Amino acid sequence: MSLPRIAVDAMGGDEGVRVMIAGAAEARRRHDKFKFLLVGDEARITAALESHPNLRAASEILHCSDVVGGDEVPSRALRRAKTTSMGLAVNAVKEGKAGAAVSAGNTGALMAMSKLALRTMPGIDRPALAAIMPTLGDNDVMMLDLGANTEADARNLVQFAIMGAAYSRILTGKDKPRVRLLNIGTEENKGFDRLRDAAAQLQAVTGLDLQFDGYVESDKINRGEVDVVVTDGFSGNIALKAIEGTARFVTDLLRRAFTSSIRSKVGFLVSRPATELLRHHLDPNNHNGAVFLGLNGVVVKSHGSATAGGVANAVAVAARLLEENLTHRISAGLAELRAREADVGTTDEEAEAAK
Repeated sequence: MSLPRIAVDAMGGDEGVRVMIAGAAEARRRHDKFKFLLVGDEARITAALESHPNLRAASEILHCSDVVGGDEVPSRALRRAKTTSMGLAVNAVKEGKAGAAVSAGNTGALMAMSKLALRTMPGIDRPALAAIMPTLGDNDVMMLDLGANTEADARNLVQFAIMGAAYSRILTGKDKPRVRLLNIGTEENKGFDRLRDAAAQLQAVTGLDLQFDGYVESDKINRGEVDVVVTDGFSGNIALKAIEGTARFVTDLLRRAFTSSIRSKVGFLVSRPATELLRHHLDPNNHNGAVFLGLNGVVVKSHGSATAGGVANAVAVAARLLEENLTHRISAGLAELRAREADVGTTDEEAEAAK
């Protein structure tokens, strides 16, 4: 039986081929059960592979010289889906030539191409972008949507919760991940109608493989008290960037403080183990790899500025989701939701008839 393959858009990202190939090579050392389809300029990929014989032996190159620009509008990129490295990587998943695709290119273009090529799964109205963030607890927190949909109604949010819980079960190993809706308060009467409607639906439907815990405020996202945070793409993107900006602010502030005087520099040397731990914990490369959930296939988005280690983490996410059969888990969760909703509907009708 042939090994499953991961298609890598070797041309995407700020650093391009060199970093993407180095990251794929590192990922190959971690996951030797997978082969790779490297999409991009064949001459540049071949040259980069000279330093990574382990990856070269497990890879096939699909030549393509056309690249999606970082600031290119998705509609224009979509028209070139059949000629760009990003589009061909996604299309490889559609055609069954790869089990997953990884790109560090233009997020909007990747979302548009993935949705058009792979379509949404039955029972999913809109795909969502999900990513992992560190917390003060023992668990990472997974958050969606982070920008795929600027608006989301109650039905969308319930579907996001199902998809997020399926992904979280793979990450955490928990049978019932703790799921909360992002809101401006934890009281039941807070927030938009769509939030209250989604909360009511998640509370009414029992038996799902998740634990719905109501609402969470943005300042509690990284406390370790929740496994999945569900929101619309507009709010989620703002929350994510605020968290990332605060992390950079803290690290820059510490750097400035530790270099302000000789005494501070001595203090830095004493506290260096703690500051290195902080830097490692806040480094986005260590949590790299956002996933487009709800598609008929696995597509992972790497940070454009990711290091080779960050790219390796993104590829590792794709490998793990293939190993754990994420799409099947989501399908099972949706089927359970429909069954439970039918039970609730029948009970309500029986209660009405009894009156």
